[in-house]
Amino acid sequence: MKIEIITTSTQNLRETGFGGIVACDSILESLQHLGHDTTVNLCRNTKDLDAVAARNPDIVVLAVKYLKISEDEYLWLADYFGGKGINHTGSLRQSLEFDSNKVAAKRHLNSLGIPTAAFFTALPQEYACAEETPIAFPFFIKPIDAANGNGVDDLSYVDNFPDFQRKVLAIYEAYGMPSLIEQYMDGPEYTVSIIQSPGGELMISAMEILPPESRNGLRILGAKVKRDDSESLFRIEDRTMEERAMELAAKAFQNLGARDFGRIDIKSTKAGKMFFLEANLVPGMTRGSSYFPRACEVADGHVYDWVVCNMLEGAFNRTGHAEARPNRHMEANV
Repeated sequence: MKIEIITTSTQNLRETGFGGIVACDSILESLQHLGHDTTVNLCRNTKDLDAVAARNPDIVVLAVKYLKISEDEYLWLADYFGGKGINHTGSLRQSLEFDSNKVAAKRHLNSLGIPTAAFFTALPQEYACAEETPIAFPFFIKPIDAANGNGVDDLSYVDNFPDFQRKVLAIYEAYGMPSLIEQYMDGPEYTVSIIQSPGGELMISAMEILPPESRNGLRILGAKVKRDDSESLFRIEDRTMEERAMELAAKAFQNLGARDFGRIDIKSTKAGKMFFLEANLVPGMTRGSSYFPRACEVADGHVYDWVVCNMLEGAFNRTGHAEARPNRHMEANV
């Protein structure tokens, strides 16, 4: 089977997808272990994409959602390869946009009765006083359209209007975008990996993420914590909470129209109420650290190669070559 892994320079992208060349090389190694003719392609422009299309691989593995063509123009890879009739991994563009636009995802799921934390968006000076904000303090503030914990730090938790103003301004100055303000939730944080079989069955692995304690006893899962890998990852000990996290994640995945695989982030209150946070439909895949493969390992004992093998099962099925499909139940650490 001819497989090409497509990535790009992530230096100017807020969303880095699988995680750049290091993650792509890990996926490459896994697929080569399985006997597939696999290469990694760093595509910078449409000419590079056209060269891939001319080779007509059986599958392209999309490690990022889009290429930046110019300052204000992005080319969605799912659209490009789909338009060429080339089989690609992951979701279609209409679902991937929910990954990029956290607010759109929340509004869509809320309209379907799937719980999300109360939220609003803000630009600097948009609100003149605390009484004007749509929800009550405390807040949790982050960029409206950023990944990997960017813009999230100890100052993301705010319980007064001056701190709210300062954080919104800091995000705008750093990222040039509005802030997403959510009602702060004081319970555990979960991430849930989902792999979809060709028949629609979902393999779901949920784990708890516990960031180190920071100021005032808070635990903030921000960019520094993720870079340092200083958070702790656990299987969810309370089986009822695990089942509820998995059920909420499955509903979000299905109602966002996701395909093949995705990671759903969930936050809870101390009282046990769970809320959808965001969808990651091109989740990080760095071996040993990224949450998607780690959740499969922590919750269900699956090794990295098994995860890659099964993430691609839907794409293999779409080739029409049943003999090339991976065995969903094998341990692929060969």
